[in-house]
Amino acid sequence: MSASTPGTLQRAVAVIDAVAEGSSTARGIAAATGLPLPTVYRITRELCEVEYLVHLREESRFALGYQLHRLAVRLHEDLGLDPQVRREIANLHTQTGMASYLALHRGADFVLVHVVDSPQAPRLRPMRFGFRENPHATAFGKLGLAAACAAGREDTLEAMTLRALTPHTVTDPRALAAELQTVAEAGLAWEREEFQAGTACVAAPFSSASGTLLGSVAVSAPMTAYRGQERHIEHLVRSAASRAGRIYRLGRD
Repeated sequence: MSASTPGTLQRAVAVIDAVAEGSSTARGIAAATGLPLPTVYRITRELCEVEYLVHLREESRFALGYQLHRLAVRLHEDLGLDPQVRREIANLHTQTGMASYLALHRGADFVLVHVVDSPQAPRLRPMRFGFRENPHATAFGKLGLAAACAAGREDTLEAMTLRALTPHTVTDPRALAAELQTVAEAGLAWEREEFQAGTACVAAPFSSASGTLLGSVAVSAPMTAYRGQERHIEHLVRSAASRAGRIYRLGRD
């Protein structure tokens, strides 16, 4: 097997991802993953044996298995999504009329764990549970990068691919490093049309008693929604993050 050929685990994960995205037949999975059909049959059979997939024979398709639900439940337990924190995010959505988010941080990495939106204020796509891509172009990601020490931040930026998602995405490492310094000093991160054209997002962090970044709270909306009320929105986001942080710290005592 060449160095560029995915290993067994990578192919199994690709099959699960394909089913999760809606490619549920063997031929659909093969088309989505680029794997040969015999390989798809073998991997799906093995995944069904360990209940990561189920085979719906009458419909001639595959679906996600119950073991994934068990893992998801454990992940939610590990992330500690307190009902009070969920209410804070829901209240922020009501107060701002914007899609509201909660992300948890581990070092410079973040993962989106809760979103409250509505037809009138939809979330940015593809932001859903588990989203963690493009930290350089998201308010959550900037907070995580800014929280890293100066040496760690530089190493992280050097290792990253600063992909341009829009014409406004910051892709120059020096410019991004300067912005991250501002974020660290302000305790607030903005992205304006850097992740998606026409929209903006602002995020505020919350930390442990020792000062370690635990998570962040954010809202997103079309650029026009912020006109004349940027400071007010910042205040609401900071306040929600402060209350969420208090809940997390009390839960860890």
